[in-house]
Amino acid sequence: MSRSSFAARFTATAGIGPLGYLARWRMHIACKALRDDNLPVASVGALIGYSSQGAFSNAFERATGLSRSLWRERQAGANAA
Repeated sequence: MSRSSFAARFTATAGIGPLGYLARWRMHIACKALRDDNLPVASVGALIGYSSQGAFSNAFERATGLSRSLWRERQAGANAA
């Protein structure tokens, strides 16, 4: 199967392209790690495959609308309430 055929079938099935799906999945894993694990914020990007903290920080903020630290603080507050 060609790359373009795969992308078209994937998009038809999932409703999102393969790269978009991968980006969402990576952010899901990052959010889970920030919420549940005691990892330093700076380590989470490497965990999900980002080679630089800047790229991860920008991608996370685009996906969530919050910085990684602020997202973690809000999650901790929501879990405490």
